[in-house]
Amino acid sequence: MQSKSKMLKKAFVTAFPYTIPIFAGFWFLGLTYGIYMNVSGFSFWYPMLMSVTIFAGSIEFVTVNMLLGAFDPLQAFTMTLMINARHLFYGISMLDKYRGTGWKKFYLIFGMCDESFSINYTADIPEDVDRGWFMFFVTLLNHFYWFFGATLGGIFGSLIHFSTEGLEFVMTAMFVVIFLEQWLKERNHTSSLLGLGISLLCLAVFGADDFIIPAMLAILAVLTLMRRPLQRGGEIQ
Repeated sequence: MQSKSKMLKKAFVTAFPYTIPIFAGFWFLGLTYGIYMNVSGFSFWYPMLMSVTIFAGSIEFVTVNMLLGAFDPLQAFTMTLMINARHLFYGISMLDKYRGTGWKKFYLIFGMCDESFSINYTADIPEDVDRGWFMFFVTLLNHFYWFFGATLGGIFGSLIHFSTEGLEFVMTAMFVVIFLEQWLKERNHTSSLLGLGISLLCLAVFGADDFIIPAMLAILAVLTLMRRPLQRGGEIQ
């Protein structure tokens, strides 16, 4: 058997390349968030600590206005639940994959963001690489990238004077690439086409601001109903 240190090193080396595109997106977005906190009058301690303890980019941006407004914990709870409700579906999808990971499961649950979910759910992990440590390092590296960018933005925000408008598109482009990679791996594109079709339908019905949760509920329901046919076709396992 390989030693613990070799096992950890192999898992880290295998996980790191998967997170390089995330670094590009998280570093820029984290930097933007740190700058935003700086120009809103907050010390760099705020984005640094919030990026470690909250680690949810969307709600961290919204939190700036909450901190500047009146104290309203119920509003903060409701807003957080609405913005991050999609993670409920991510969690359901990862139940089997997180099984048997021991104490690492607690951090994997806490640190599961959109990007870490995408990698850990779709990555082809080699048989000689520990699955739990691979997912742990993916999550840890992505967490660090966000923390690093947010902290730098908070520290040097007052010295940066270029426009950061449009940087958020980096993450959209990254998800398009992840989808295309998954498309190329699939033998049957039924589930992907269903996801696209249902999302477009919900976009038309509910609008750009409110379609995500209805789309996820509809996709979950349809894929659950079609689970057996998709399994027979080799679409899901």
